[in-house]
Amino acid sequence: MSKLTIVAHIRANPDKINLVKAELEKLVPVTRAEEGCLQYDLHQDNEDPAHFLFYENWETRPLWQTHMNAPHLAAYMKATDGAVAEFTLNEMSQIG
Repeated sequence: MSKLTIVAHIRANPDKINLVKAELEKLVPVTRAEEGCLQYDLHQDNEDPAHFLFYENWETRPLWQTHMNAPHLAAYMKATDGAVAEFTLNEMSQIG
């Protein structure tokens, strides 16, 4: 099975940008230490500070699914409840 790439877009409510950013930053070190995590990079749009993007690579989809059920992700969801205007996630496979 080939690795899984995740591209996740998070758009914070304009008055909650700093909160969402701080909570997203907390996810980086703990997620990078998870089994199967090959890459977990957080980005913030240079022209739209409310727009964040995660670019992730995982060894397998089941290991990524374990991450999605991790306590630190649940804590992020609770801490940012009502602060995120939009969230989209794409599961991708490298083809070239």
